Amino acid sequence: MSEARPEGARADGGPERPAPAAKLTLVTLTTMVVGSMVGAGVFSLPRRFAQETGVAGALIAWAVAGTGMLMLAFVFQTLAVRKPDLDAGVYAYAKAGFGEYLGFFSAFGYWASACVGNVTYWVLIMSTIGAVAPGLGDGDTLLAVVLSSAGLWGFFLLIRRGVKEAAAINRIVTVAKVVPILVFVLLALFCLKPHVFAENWGGADYAGSLFEQVRGTMLATVFVFLGVEGASVYSRHAKRREDVGRATVLGFLSVFAVFASVTIVSYGIMPMSEIAELRQPSMGGVLEEAVGTWGKVFVSVGLIISVLGAYLAWTLMAAEVLYVAAKDRDMPRFLSRATAEDVPVAALLMTTVLSQVVLVITLFSDDAFDFALDLTSALTLIPFLLASGYGLRIALRPESGTGRGGAVPREVVVAALATLYTAFLLYAAGLKYLLVSFIFYAPATVLFVMARREQGRHRYSFTEFVIFSVSLLGAVLGVVALAVGWISL
Repeated sequence: MSEARPEGARADGGPERPAPAAKLTLVTLTTMVVGSMVGAGVFSLPRRFAQETGVAGALIAWAVAGTGMLMLAFVFQTLAVRKPDLDAGVYAYAKAGFGEYLGFFSAFGYWASACVGNVTYWVLIMSTIGAVAPGLGDGDTLLAVVLSSAGLWGFFLLIRRGVKEAAAINRIVTVAKVVPILVFVLLALFCLKPHVFAENWGGADYAGSLFEQVRGTMLATVFVFLGVEGASVYSRHAKRREDVGRATVLGFLSVFAVFASVTIVSYGIMPMSEIAELRQPSMGGVLEEAVGTWGKVFVSVGLIISVLGAYLAWTLMAAEVLYVAAKDRDMPRFLSRATAEDVPVAALLMTTVLSQVVLVITLFSDDAFDFALDLTSALTLIPFLLASGYGLRIALRPESGTGRGGAVPREVVVAALATLYTAFLLYAAGLKYLLVSFIFYAPATVLFVMARREQGRHRYSFTEFVIFSVSLLGAVLGVVALAVGWISL
């Protein structure tokens, strides 16, 4: 009988060798992008927009968000071609452009946002079932958290079995979940009431100026577009490197029109003041008004399929970021462990644990779904800003050996627009979510210190010290603000 040995170790006792990366096609990479983007967010869009703006503001908001995110998608596409050696895109680009510590922050922030985002999926599932099972409330009761926790760990065991198997399931689920959303748009168009649509055009008195209305929708649009970078994050698995950029743009263009349509057609079914009061998933309430009770049931079933598929994709991507960062020695080495099936099991476990912690926190939130949604978006903004900033740097200063004599105007314009857009999103998020983000970021430095000590490196640069000081100050202010009630969850 052979003796048990550590996963990934050689039978002859030699050094550990990594399992070969599973290779994914353009179709699979694209469905992973679509699967990541089409999740909980789209089902919440009618209420989120109706709480902030009318038709005019929604059109402007989608124009801004669509243009900004398309520029960001183009940046990821360009970097995938220009920097084929960089894996786990968002994290790797930040490190290459701005140093190890900000690269670490980008990796941790992106990972943390994925973990918080996963919580929104379980909250929304429980809220959906809560319409017929009052004990689940809006997805934030003790019973809801217990059932969500069971699902959380059930998916951990599923993904633990292998990346190829999980990716195949995701491709099937992606197709299944897009269908009910398209049906919703078509039915809402058929039932659209022109006079209701016209009355909702300018927004309501509570919405404020048009600029404030548009600003109020930005975090919601960021949330639904999260996943546009999905193929880039999973780039080490691509069969052909150029497929990473193609999948990014194809995935974005596939869902942008759908997201905007879901929002706009809803304004033609009900007054925006009534849409703003719907329970989540608000898309179900809108369709119920249009075609009857069966419409709400139809959307609810579609939501559960959609959310479970998105949860699968996001859990894969979150674990991948930690794994690649550990392989690059920017995270502790225990996170670089992978099974024979190419599953980064330690990173997957840590991902599930953080999601579990945030799930418990929702018990103390005024609105669990909106809190988790907005925090997810806010945590992602710094990684996106750093990635687009690196894209601008590369566009302005092509590196030697590339055969390029100078800056490419198109790439400069695209990267500049993406950088301005992500900077505007930080402003739109507001001080509240920036401070709460620092509460996540500052303690994470412990992992960075662990990685440095494993390498025998104990010195830190002045820039790293300044960055840490700023994050620590922000975290302290965030904790104080929560304690005295200046901000609330």
